[in-house]
Amino acid sequence: MPATPPRISIVIPHLNQPAMLARCLDALAVGSEAPDEVVVVDNGSDELPRAICEAAGARLLQEAEPGPGPARNRGIAVTTGEILAFIDADCLADPGWIAAIRAAFADPSAEILGGDVRIARANPARVSMIEAYESVYAYRMDRYIAEQGFTGTGNLAVRRRVLDAVGPFGGLDVAEDRDWGQRATRAGHALRYVPEMRVYHPARQSFAELALKWDRHIAHDFEAAHLRPGGRLRFVLKTAAMGLSPLVELPRVLRSDRLSGPRARALAWVGLWRIRLYRMRVMARLLVTGDAEALTGRWNRG
Repeated sequence: MPATPPRISIVIPHLNQPAMLARCLDALAVGSEAPDEVVVVDNGSDELPRAICEAAGARLLQEAEPGPGPARNRGIAVTTGEILAFIDADCLADPGWIAAIRAAFADPSAEILGGDVRIARANPARVSMIEAYESVYAYRMDRYIAEQGFTGTGNLAVRRRVLDAVGPFGGLDVAEDRDWGQRATRAGHALRYVPEMRVYHPARQSFAELALKWDRHIAHDFEAAHLRPGGRLRFVLKTAAMGLSPLVELPRVLRSDRLSGPRARALAWVGLWRIRLYRMRVMARLLVTGDAEALTGRWNRG
């Protein structure tokens, strides 16, 4: 008799995004393979999404400690699958997402999988500046895996034994996806990119949201730099280079297969200039004040 395929448990952290959560659960339900188990962990919403989860047959839990990492840990603790798959409440799984995860784990050497994350456009016929920018530069899991040893937790699948060995996700004091992935790869666990494992993530709705995301990453990078010999000098040099870096990036914008047409490419480059100049100003301010906690404290839990 053929072997029974391993159970796949899906964990979704949620905070004040009921409409997006409903879309996420609907997308999972219409996929080519149904999930074995779906657990939604609410992280302090104004109103619990009970009706949404009941309608989708998902189990709803609560986690009081702020942050998507603690919410995922709470979900992991109650799931029964041999494979844990993670997606964010504002993401839409491609119809073949679960099938791609199952197919990749048919290889017994597969331990941790990261998939392709594309921008879901509000109006596919007319891309916005932020959508164009993020289409090129956001959620590049292929590069994160190849160059930095981690993948985003919005499209991650892992064998339970590996997760147990590596340990839980961190809280708001770290970038939890990068922290967990790099702990896993340092421990020798294989991290693999699976392009067929695709989800769609909406672009941020304003430049302020994009800036808030970079505030958190810059603060973490600044704190990490102080723990390494010569780290402050490297941070200074990176700050100086940030302002002119869009010139170096122009070929990538022009060649990207995630954009089509001159308008979209022009918008992506304008967005790149705006965010790189913003990052340079924030990095320079940190070098003067040293107050990284002020940036991480602004993280928008909503």
